[in-house]
Amino acid sequence: MINWSPLTQQDQIQTIIEESKQAPVIIFKHSTSCSISATAKARLERQWDDAGLENVKPYYLDLLSYRSVSNAIAETFAIMHQSPQLLLIKDGECLYDASHMGIRLDEVKKQVA
Repeated sequence: MINWSPLTQQDQIQTIIEESKQAPVIIFKHSTSCSISATAKARLERQWDDAGLENVKPYYLDLLSYRSVSNAIAETFAIMHQSPQLLLIKDGECLYDASHMGIRLDEVKKQVA
């Protein structure tokens, strides 16, 4: 089971950058009104326990409630906004981003290994 940390404030982005220097962080950007996003989130949650990512801190961003935070993430990491989208932040940089059904935890694991 993923123990999501809510991402609701733009100032959390700097905290995530600092945290990522100690251990990898993922950000999942989710649209609560999109069935594809719901499917991607459910798939992530199903696969999490077997993914070998215990040292990765997961953040959850509700895009509809916090679009300005999503925009700030896109700008900070120079990544085009998509939904759903998974970003892997390590050592202050985005090493992996994927969207829709292209989100793959095995690819995240390769980046953090």
